[in-house]
Amino acid sequence: MEGGFFISDWLRNRNTVEFLGIWETVNNPTFNYGEFAIIKSQAGLNNYKISTTEWIEKTNAIGLKATAGRYGGTYAHLDIAFAFGMWISAEFKVYSQ
Repeated sequence: MEGGFFISDWLRNRNTVEFLGIWETVNNPTFNYGEFAIIKSQAGLNNYKISTTEWIEKTNAIGLKATAGRYGGTYAHLDIAFAFGMWISAEFKVYSQ
């Protein structure tokens, strides 16, 4: 199964966008708050969709990284990776606490 599908669904979630915004606010002095506010206002709507690459480009995010190519993929800071893991798996959430 393609992992990108799960990531794009996770990024559609309003709680995810709020979490990422807070994480970036704390850890990223060049975070683009204006773009974040626009994204946050749309998150959770049925027609809302954003890719990892779009999130990074629009907000100047540093917590997620997307690379293309043969060995490319989506990478995340440990805090963000754990949040994703807890969203995707109840078992992961139970064992990681």
